[in-house]
Amino acid sequence: MEVTATVAGIKYTPTLCRQLPVFGWERLEQAVSESASFILRKASGHIAVSWWVSPKRTRSYPYARVYDTLSFAGKKATIIPVVKDEGKDGDRDFLQWDTISLMSLLGVYVILGYYAGASKNMSYKNKITGQTYDFSQIREGFEGLFSYQSDALHWNLAQVDMVGELARKAHEAYKSIAKQLGVEMHSWASAEKRIEQLLRGKMAFMEFSRTLAKQAQKRESVAKQPKERLSGAKAILTIDNYLGGRYFFTADEVWIRRGRLYLAEGKHTKSPRLPSLEDIKDGLLKMVLFTNLKNVEVNGNAYDHVAVLKLTTGKGFDRRKLSRKQIEIIKSLKQEAEVNRFRVLLNDRFVDF
Repeated sequence: MEVTATVAGIKYTPTLCRQLPVFGWERLEQAVSESASFILRKASGHIAVSWWVSPKRTRSYPYARVYDTLSFAGKKATIIPVVKDEGKDGDRDFLQWDTISLMSLLGVYVILGYYAGASKNMSYKNKITGQTYDFSQIREGFEGLFSYQSDALHWNLAQVDMVGELARKAHEAYKSIAKQLGVEMHSWASAEKRIEQLLRGKMAFMEFSRTLAKQAQKRESVAKQPKERLSGAKAILTIDNYLGGRYFFTADEVWIRRGRLYLAEGKHTKSPRLPSLEDIKDGLLKMVLFTNLKNVEVNGNAYDHVAVLKLTTGKGFDRRKLSRKQIEIIKSLKQEAEVNRFRVLLNDRFVDF
């Protein structure tokens, strides 16, 4: 099934955001090392900050980190590396345009960065770990953001102009790390080819990213992940917005009932308890998007749609044996679903308000 939709703006009230610790400007490095999301305080104001371990959105719950900043009334920013190379025995991921475009839609300012330090992963011959940002460059970005008066879209578009140069700096940093640690990284030639692509400018970056995203969308639409327990069909979901962004997603599960289209994001755990809070928040960021969709069509036919967060568990799950913390999570989820008009499906039963 191929679903298309548009989104004109975001209205959403989160309820599961955790209380963020506050760090002074001089403790930025400590904040990143200790907390996935935090408040950065400076004499000129406060910014709610999250940071991504990798530019790939399916690693280390970056959506959950961003979600935790959404209840902050002031500026919200997220730090994203333009590339992360873990070495030949690990993964290598590059930033995609749709990630920046989605953050713009959410009103989140992007601070692009790169990794400049690391240590050797002693479990693998050619893998690094403990990667650290070039914080002088990150600080420079925040210095500008604290005094910036325009919206996230304009800021983020300016950040895109820096992608190629930051990728080049990351490339040089990884060469230095590889030499220092005696680790073989992924192909330098392919990295240099990608950097050349990025240096061609904003439009080239957008078009190349969209090609890759569409390819990934097709792969995901037929692949079942280990952490999914789904009974319906997946769907290709393509979303256009007024910012000129085009998002290539998949809906984990879709079905049509009584003329309404249900779009579900699934989160599964093998244990007899709820999926982790990070998994749930990751799914909730999709609810932010799904609940704001307009003009939803399937093969050219218009449908009213219902956004669904589907949580599934392993055998032995019993609602009567939920811990106090899990009960509080369910209560908050019910409140968030009611306020934002989506449904929560827990092991094939809708959670009623």
